[in-house]
Amino acid sequence: MGLEDYGGGQGPGSDVLVVTTNDVPGHRVEQVIGEVFGLTVRSRHLGSQIGAGLKSMIGGELKGLTKTLVQTRNQAMERLVEQARARGANAVLAFRFDVTEAADVGTEVCAYGTAVVLARVE
Repeated sequence: MGLEDYGGGQGPGSDVLVVTTNDVPGHRVEQVIGEVFGLTVRSRHLGSQIGAGLKSMIGGELKGLTKTLVQTRNQAMERLVEQARARGANAVLAFRFDVTEAADVGTEVCAYGTAVVLARVE
């Protein structure tokens, strides 16, 4: 697997900054817009489940499931950024992921944080 298969996060030049911190050095919060989230639910693929079951008996990384989870998290984050942008934010503070099982048929991934308008401190 390549770097893009197991990594995520924002690329350079995004117009909405997403950080896990409560503030950004050199910036002040001018406006708190409120909570934003991006949500996606992915069903399990039967083939990957069988492969994961076999792999779990001998050990090692479940690469197919890893790739699927990365794609799912990235999609949730993209939706979070879209919502923040649509509400007029230029940043999301206190960014987090929440992952839960969805009725035994898939995995729910929610990316959430606080949408704000930041201004550079001069």
